[in-house]
Amino acid sequence: MFRLAPSALVALLCAPLAATIAAAASQHAELLLLAPAARMEQRCNAKAMGTIDREHRDMHPDELVAYAFSDPRTNGSTLTAPGAAVRSGGKWYHLSYVCETAGEGTEVARFTYSLGTVVPKAEWDGHYLVP
Repeated sequence: MFRLAPSALVALLCAPLAATIAAAASQHAELLLLAPAARMEQRCNAKAMGTIDREHRDMHPDELVAYAFSDPRTNGSTLTAPGAAVRSGGKWYHLSYVCETAGEGTEVARFTYSLGTVVPKAEWDGHYLVP
């Protein structure tokens, strides 16, 4: 019978966790390279997509445009995106969100959103929405 030493077993079980931690550290470092407003928008967009994916089982967002219908506004560490759009399943949906960040814009402290109706395909080109 083959037996692993306890330290080898721990290393084997922790390898996926180590890879996840390394990926998160890399993403954090990449975010810090962005200008503060861009960093905040990227982090908040990721939060929006993740939240929608978890809370709406029939949706799996793969793209978000924060400035689709109106420009996002920043006030200190808060980003308000009243005219955003999110894509899921080949369809775009109206979205608005308010996102308060912390940690140099790399962490989300508070997030609220409202998911709207489907954006008609005829409107996509005029709002930076791609198929």
